[in-house]
Amino acid sequence: MNKTASREDMSGPAGLPAHEQVYRHLREMILFGELAPGQAVTIQGLTETLGAGMTPVREALRRLTAEGALDFQGNRRIAVPVLDHAALEELTIARRALEPELARRAAERASPDVVEALSEIDTSIDTAMRRGDVPGYLIGNHAFHARINACADAAILTGLVEGLWLRFGPSLRVVCGRFGTEGLPDRHKDLLDALSAGDADAAASAMDADVCQGMEQIALGLGPAPPSD
Repeated sequence: MNKTASREDMSGPAGLPAHEQVYRHLREMILFGELAPGQAVTIQGLTETLGAGMTPVREALRRLTAEGALDFQGNRRIAVPVLDHAALEELTIARRALEPELARRAAERASPDVVEALSEIDTSIDTAMRRGDVPGYLIGNHAFHARINACADAAILTGLVEGLWLRFGPSLRVVCGRFGTEGLPDRHKDLLDALSAGDADAAASAMDADVCQGMEQIALGLGPAPPSD
């Protein structure tokens, strides 16, 4: 998958207001881990990085902080949240509640053209994994899931899921950078088979397995969980 093309597709139509362009760009930086967990962000630094004015940057920071993608730590300090095992457990529970249902709905609606498009995305993911292309893998993996969510035609559920991805995206980037892309969990083939067959139950099961494997990989990257009281 062409990284530049993917980002242009996700940025939406040209001519968006400056504040929306800055918001989408910064959102992608968080989603794909260009900003590391714990990394502080400043208005001045982002105006230079994004080539944007202070007002749209300030608005983007406000929106992303409200969404939980950034953490206001007091004294005007804003940083990318650091994921711990407790938060990861909550994210896993939420993803398992929402994403299998989206896959179920997608299986009931997916046309052959949608399945073909998903297969092409999955092929690009496989290529990125073989090459050790971490950004390519992350962008492709998100595009695969986003296409399924779009097919499900459930805007409220999809919005909730997109917020969850913002919270674990930076940590997923760290894990991929640490362990590489070779052998990363991938149940996309099972999902494609289920979608092609219109099997809603199988699609939900495959998505649940994909979510669990992916979150377990992140847990490994976080290291041992602290002992429970």
